Amino acid sequence: MATQDFLVELGTEELPPKALKTLSDAFTQGITNGLDDAGIAHGAVEAFAAPRRLAVRVRELADAQPDKPVEKRGPAVKAAFDDAGNPTRALNGFATSLGVTPDQLDTLETDKGAWVVYRTVEQGKPTAELLPQLIEQSLAALPIPKRMRWGAHRTEFVRPVHWLVLLYGNKVIDTPVMGLTPGNQTRGHRFHCPKALIVPTPNDYEVVLREEGRVIASFADRREAIRRGVTAIAEQQAQGQAVINDDLLDEVTALNEWPVPLLGRFEERFLEVPAEALISSMEEHQKYFHVVDANGRMLPLFVTVANLESKDPAQVVAGNEKVIRPRLADAAFFYDTDRKTPLEDRVDRLKPIVFQEKLGSIYDKSVRVAALANRIADAIGSDPALAERAAMLAKTDLVTEMVLEFTDLQGVMGQYYAQNDGEPDEVAKALNEQYMPRFAGDELPSTLTGCAVAIADRLDSLVGLFGINQPPSGTRDPFALRRASLGVLRIIIERQLPLDLQTCCEWAAANFSNLSESAVATTVVDYMLERFRAHYEEQGIGAEVYLAVHARRPTRPLDFDRRVKAVEAFRQLAEAQALAAANKRVSNILTKQGGDAIGETVDSSLLQDAAEQTLAEQVAEQADKVVPLFEQGDYAAALSSLASLRAPVDRFFDEVMVMADDAAVRNNRLALLNRLRNLFLRVADISLLPTAS
Repeated sequence: MATQDFLVELGTEELPPKALKTLSDAFTQGITNGLDDAGIAHGAVEAFAAPRRLAVRVRELADAQPDKPVEKRGPAVKAAFDDAGNPTRALNGFATSLGVTPDQLDTLETDKGAWVVYRTVEQGKPTAELLPQLIEQSLAALPIPKRMRWGAHRTEFVRPVHWLVLLYGNKVIDTPVMGLTPGNQTRGHRFHCPKALIVPTPNDYEVVLREEGRVIASFADRREAIRRGVTAIAEQQAQGQAVINDDLLDEVTALNEWPVPLLGRFEERFLEVPAEALISSMEEHQKYFHVVDANGRMLPLFVTVANLESKDPAQVVAGNEKVIRPRLADAAFFYDTDRKTPLEDRVDRLKPIVFQEKLGSIYDKSVRVAALANRIADAIGSDPALAERAAMLAKTDLVTEMVLEFTDLQGVMGQYYAQNDGEPDEVAKALNEQYMPRFAGDELPSTLTGCAVAIADRLDSLVGLFGINQPPSGTRDPFALRRASLGVLRIIIERQLPLDLQTCCEWAAANFSNLSESAVATTVVDYMLERFRAHYEEQGIGAEVYLAVHARRPTRPLDFDRRVKAVEAFRQLAEAQALAAANKRVSNILTKQGGDAIGETVDSSLLQDAAEQTLAEQVAEQADKVVPLFEQGDYAAALSSLASLRAPVDRFFDEVMVMADDAAVRNNRLALLNRLRNLFLRVADISLLPTAS
């Protein structure tokens, strides 16, 4: 089957920069899936994305679908012919529905009898016929929250569409898509090359755009060019280092077709403002990269990326310097103004700000969090007074001028202002650390006071919202309770804090007077423990390990984590599967015989067989050895030791009849098995681990 390269390019007005990469990936994946679903063979699929274009190139695309054998079963042979061998109405009807005569049909022998079948070969459709619809479907499926129309067109897209390239080899596929007639003409840079450019073949696409149109079509190539250019200009012209935020780099890449980095300056006096405020202003509003010296100190410099090669770059730089100056001046003014009012004097200004209609104001929340942080700090060996003080001040920076202007600086500015007010260093740090971790993989609070406030703030939200029956549902989680849960778990585990979730949630619930859910603490703990599942899956630990531990419902996250790590290590042992299977068998036996009613006191005088005597001795020895390990939380060592029970357990089940006729002997054997199982249950229910089939 012949193959040729294929290119589709959709030319638009400037696409939303934060959505460009997502749109490109979805468009590429949609075309790939469409080709695969249609059974059309192809090679590599390459994506291109720039501010005014989305494009996909498919290498070695087959010129047609493969022919497909078709078999349709009709009536049974017995029902297809009468006694004289003539076709019945059933057979004639089947043949007519297919547009054939009965003599063109075959028979199929099966173990259930013979059937009449129709066999043919369905010829594959030409690829060129299928591509337009496939592209329409891919475009229709793009993740566009709100589509727009333009002019008199009824076509809808994220931005107005102006041209379309559909090339298969050197031939244009002329079937309209999105109301546009395709061609082989793209367009260059809006200013450097505002004209149509011929693309002879798909292979020439990015070369034509780069050399004639002054457009770097590949998002990845353009991103790397910007990264290199920004880094080089900071090093060569300022002996500094440009700090490149990946999200900002993606956005700048989506804003430029022909990127040209330029170095600008601002007044040194602005360096008296906290660096985070300057960076926020430059990144959020102007899309600038800031520059630091060898010691990481911010320099009065920035790198901007122009979307053209100017004949007078100094004018471009001057224009950017002029634009950034008033923004930095605003930040300096806000900073100076805010420092005149201590955070303590701002506490009452939190009263009118609603946290949640049924849960009161931000002030009410601060009072609750302060009380909870006090108890948590005491439990983890921190200073309760410092935690309570930090929690009361934690949200006060929300009513500062700086945070009202730059919302991403909440917490950060709180720390600066607390230091300015002369608050203890640990209190000041906690005002920033209360939001940590802000996202997956983010750093955790470095101080115990910060840990106490961060945990208390999240638990207050969880308990409060669950308590008024407003938990997350499906994809709706307006208060980010899933993220809050994972944050609490991470802080407790990674900072090795001896906290019990049940106790902490009960403390939190006691601070509310209007919760409608009576057992809210237990509900919240169950919800939080469920978040562990994804947490461990990300670490490569299987769900069965999580489920084995979760079955015991340990409510101390640090303890839960140690158990999971111990069971994961145990699962790797050669004895693990056999002992898991044995535990499953023991569990089934005990459940059928009364479960919890069975004790674990073994009468040695009733042990008749050598196998059960050996198992009883081994279980007793292991109990003496592992119970102290359990008390210390050394679950890994305990399970490793219990693995030695495999041989006596296997022998017991091979040689001993548990359900003996003598009731006393039978009950004694059940007690032995119960004692054995309870040793493992001190860690997890290992009967839930997978066993060999």
